[in-house]
Amino acid sequence: MEDAQGMSVDPLNFAGRVVVVTGASRGIGRAIATRFAAAGATVIGFGRSVPAESLGYEFQACDVRDPEAVRAAIDAIGAAHGRIDAVINNAGGSPESDAATASPRFAERVIALNLLGPLYVAQAAHRWMQANGGAIVNIASVSATRPSPGTAVYAAAKAGLVQLTRSLAQEWGPTVRLNSIIVGYIATEDVATTYGSADAQAAIADTLGLRRLGRPEEIADAALFLASPMASYVSGASLAADGGNEWPSFLAILKAHSGK
Repeated sequence: MEDAQGMSVDPLNFAGRVVVVTGASRGIGRAIATRFAAAGATVIGFGRSVPAESLGYEFQACDVRDPEAVRAAIDAIGAAHGRIDAVINNAGGSPESDAATASPRFAERVIALNLLGPLYVAQAAHRWMQANGGAIVNIASVSATRPSPGTAVYAAAKAGLVQLTRSLAQEWGPTVRLNSIIVGYIATEDVATTYGSADAQAAIADTLGLRRLGRPEEIADAALFLASPMASYVSGASLAADGGNEWPSFLAILKAHSGK
């Protein structure tokens, strides 16, 4: 890419830009924060507690489910740096729960973390992005696009996040761009807890187009792209980073019954 003077510039160089990453202490969030820091950005990670170890970027304790805490933290960052250029809403997740017996408290917490939290962060960052423009990337899930038994409330929240992204892209454009990433099966440090034994992981991977689980760094690269000038005409989109999606189970059933 070239600047106004025709000089070549690196669109993935984030030097001088301020980036907020939620859920940044581990897993995908840590990979995203590390990737932006490597690209030269001033990165501020959010999490419910500050990790004991140094992560290579600034970190603040902030529960995204608390709108007042979010507003105070975002305003402090904006005041300190004079700008906020990008927000990556990564904080999320949910333990499995039968929807028939999930308590109201459980459902409220899941929706607050996966849908309302990203909204609160986006709202707070919005006014800091008005002068220079900005990009917000919301980390969604394949659960938003297909039935998700066992995590139905989580799936509904992530589906809401995808639609929120589309709506805000219209409402807040042209100054602020918003996009979401539909994340598939990723091998984080909790891969064994999440997906089971090595054999179970291999079986899951074999259902995917790329025949492997994804790496957190690959989601980080997708987030960097969407927040960069390379995606300057991309807004309201949902980028699938799911390894080619899952093999339809009904085809496996048909194959088994056909004897082929």
